[in-house]
Amino acid sequence: MGLAFFPRGGSAHVARNLASALGGAGWEVTILSGSLARAGDPGNAREFYAGLDVRPQDFTRALEAEDPMRADPPMHPSYEDRPGAPDRIFASLDDEEYERQVVAWCRALQSVDAANADILHLHHLTPIHEAARRVAPAVPIVGHLHGTELLMLEAIEADPERWAHAAAWASRMRAWAGACERVIVLSQTQVVRAEELLGLDQDRCVLVPNGFDPETFHPDHVPHRELWRRALVEEPRGWAPGEGAGSVGYAEEDLEAFEDAQGETPVLLYVGRFTEVKRLPVLIEAHARARPGFARRAPLVLVGGFPGEWEGEHPLEAIRRTGAGDVFLAGWHTHDELPAFLAASDVVVLPSVREQFGQVLVEGMACGLPAIAVDAWGPADVVAHGETGWLVEPDDPVSLANALVHAVNCPAERARRGERAAAEARERYSWPALAEEVADVYDAARSSFSGLLGV
Repeated sequence: MGLAFFPRGGSAHVARNLASALGGAGWEVTILSGSLARAGDPGNAREFYAGLDVRPQDFTRALEAEDPMRADPPMHPSYEDRPGAPDRIFASLDDEEYERQVVAWCRALQSVDAANADILHLHHLTPIHEAARRVAPAVPIVGHLHGTELLMLEAIEADPERWAHAAAWASRMRAWAGACERVIVLSQTQVVRAEELLGLDQDRCVLVPNGFDPETFHPDHVPHRELWRRALVEEPRGWAPGEGAGSVGYAEEDLEAFEDAQGETPVLLYVGRFTEVKRLPVLIEAHARARPGFARRAPLVLVGGFPGEWEGEHPLEAIRRTGAGDVFLAGWHTHDELPAFLAASDVVVLPSVREQFGQVLVEGMACGLPAIAVDAWGPADVVAHGETGWLVEPDDPVSLANALVHAVNCPAERARRGERAAAEARERYSWPALAEEVADVYDAARSSFSGLLGV
């Protein structure tokens, strides 16, 4: 498996879980991944993929270079355009910078003997694809779209002149997708978009959703106040713009939001990065609207936000603008800590308007939490309105506020949808079962590739 990015987003979690489960389906997996090895910072591939055969492509020195894109090896680019970020958007890199990326990944693929692999499973559309063509032309490629690459292509189509080298990168990405024997997509919506944006034949797209580890994510209970005291007061990791992790903390009296005279209050949980498509300002505004209608306090906790990374309005700015109360920033945590946060929560909320799948929705549902999400793209396939959660209109704080009020004020209905959510997750999204489906994709890719070679 190849991933150009250091582990910080959903695709890394997919790769880790899938690599772990594929052993049971008869496959041995080596993971080639970007990595950052800075003490105290997340992003270290060896730590993230502990227990698996992982080979890091270390970007630590690149971050210290005058131009991270011209270091050796160069920093990976991004599908997002964040001013001042060391990982500049792909579409802004010129031909020389592109070639530098390819050469670095050629060396990395050679170091893991990629030419003698049975399958190259490449996550996202990145220069690893071109490196694979040069280093391992006789090995079939299974591509895996996670959606962020499609978002950049859509931005290029909307404004072709926005980035100097957008056309070249769009052409490369279409060629890489076209060279894959099979392409794994996460939802039916992605199948249609892959056809439109990449020119892919739907017959080569295979729908395999993201999943969860049933041994890790399951219904449980953790005392609310106890866990949130540790995460928000004793070991704070929330951060403000321009400041480090832990710059936003809370006092003991703030924990009253998590427990009142009736006992534990319902906790609304968001997990994810602070990117524009996640629509955190909309969620914060909706919570501020809903709060007067709550029958009891219901804090909103935001877990995530990779340190120093955000797009648009930072959540703290949205809290100040709306005057929202009972909204807490818990900061970035490892995936291993997520089950405890879900166990100390009652509803998982994802307001993203262009979510490719919604991994945290599945993990929350597996833990018995009903979900509130937008009725569009991936979440519309994951959440059944009225059964496993609530679906609301995109970018509609009123619709979202109404769902929050219903979830908070109707505990019996919240419990019913949560129980149904857990059953649905076990039936559709368990990684061991999904790994068998991916193994079938590998077999089909090998068969069709051998046919092309006349073997």
